[in-house]
Amino acid sequence: MKVMIRRSSAGILSAYVPKKDLEEPIVAQEQAGLFGGTVTLANGWVLALPEMAAGTTLPITVEARRLSDGSD
Repeated sequence: MKVMIRRSSAGILSAYVPKKDLEEPIVAQEQAGLFGGTVTLANGWVLALPEMAAGTTLPITVEARRLSDGSD
């Protein structure tokens, strides 16, 4: 699914899923560099993000895969 990752002026990372009209803060991330691992959204969703080059600027739209919907 397409997901837009951005950082607010307060430094908070969030993910927006246009198909679901869903925007949630990112509350945990597997990798310090964000990309190439998983992130957990405030609603419980766990998304796998693709590998990206170091220094990738935000906002960016990526093809992510949902691993969990928070109901487990």
